[in-house]
Amino acid sequence: MKFSAQRTSLLTPLQHVIGAVERKQTSAILGNILIEANDTVVLTATDSEIELQALADIHIDQPGSVTVPARKFFDICRHLPDSARIDFDAEGDKAKLKSGRSRFTLSTLPANEFPKSDGLKDAQKVKLTAEELQKSLQATAFSMAQQDVRFYLNGLLLEIGAQRLSCVATDGHRLAYSQCVTKAEPETPVRAIVPRKSVSELQRLLGTAEPDDEVTIHVTPQQLQVALNDVRLTTKLIDGSFPDYNRVIPTDSNKELVIDCNTLKQALTRASVLSNEKYRGVRLALQTGVLTISTNNPEQEEAVDELEVDYNGDSAEIGFNVQYLLDVLSAVDTENAVIRLKDGNSSALITPEQDNDRQYVVMPMRL
Repeated sequence: MKFSAQRTSLLTPLQHVIGAVERKQTSAILGNILIEANDTVVLTATDSEIELQALADIHIDQPGSVTVPARKFFDICRHLPDSARIDFDAEGDKAKLKSGRSRFTLSTLPANEFPKSDGLKDAQKVKLTAEELQKSLQATAFSMAQQDVRFYLNGLLLEIGAQRLSCVATDGHRLAYSQCVTKAEPETPVRAIVPRKSVSELQRLLGTAEPDDEVTIHVTPQQLQVALNDVRLTTKLIDGSFPDYNRVIPTDSNKELVIDCNTLKQALTRASVLSNEKYRGVRLALQTGVLTISTNNPEQEEAVDELEVDYNGDSAEIGFNVQYLLDVLSAVDTENAVIRLKDGNSSALITPEQDNDRQYVVMPMRL
C-alpha cells in the first residue's frame, strides 16, 4: 500500500480518531490504527467499546490496508513541520514513512486482525444540528459518574422525541437536565445511555463543527452511531435502567433567590480555599437580602463571605459540596441564576434565570 499526503491532510483525521486508543490495551491490535486505502483513505481506531473512523483526502498510489502503532504514527505526523509532505509505503510487516530527510520504519499488524465493527443493522435514523447536540452535552456531561458500581450512571441519558432533544446525567449526588427544541422526527422515541468516554469523544468531535453542520444519528438498542462531516463515531450503549429523573427534580421548593453567577462563583471559590479537603463542604445561610457563605477545616481555619441577594423569605441554612455548586454555575451561561430551596435537608434546584430548559439538582450534605 502506498500513498502520499500533506501533513495536515493526514494529521486532521488522525486527531479525530486517536482518542479511541487507550494507553494500555488488552490486545496489541487495539494499540494500532487501521489504514484502508481504496477509493479513499479511511482511518479507524477502537478500544472495542467505541470506534472512531475518519476519511482523509489523500492521493493513493497503491491500494491496500494495514495497521500501524497509533500513538507512534500520530506523534510522528504531529512533530513534522507544518508544510511537510509524507510518503507512506507499507509492505510485509513494516511501514515506511518518508518526509524530507526524515525516515521512519514502523512495525505493522495484519488488517484482517483489526476488530472493526460491522455497522448497525435495522437502526433508526435521526438528524440534528451540531449546535443543538453540543449545547445539550455541555450543559449536562459534567454530572456523569466516574467508575460507579451503578454502571448505568457512568454515562449520559440521550432522549430524542418529536421535535425535542434532552440530555440527563447524574452521579447520585447531583443531576443535570437539559432540553431543546429540534426538527428531529424519530419514528419511535430514542432513549439511550451513552458511556462516559463516548460522550467525551463526541464533545471533542462536535467542537470542530460549525453550528449548522448536520449530525446524523443511527441507533439500535445496543449501539449508537454519530456521523458528522467525514467522521463517524460508533459506540456500544450501556444496558441498564436510568433513574426516573423527573422524581429527583424538586417541585415543592418554597424559597427562591436570584443571584449573579460570577459573584457567587467568586465567593464560593474564595471560601473553598479553607474547606475540608476531603468533604469540600460549604455552608449557605440565607436571610432577607443576604447570603452568608462559610467553610471550615480540621485545622480550625474558617472563611466567611456575605453577598447581597434578591431574597425576601424565611431564614434557612444548608450545606453543599462546593465543587458541585461551582460545576453547575460554570454550566449556567446567563448572568443570573435562580436557586430554589425548601429546607436544610432537601435538594436545591438551580436554573438559569428565565430558562427552565436547563435544570440542576444538588443534594445537601451534613456539615
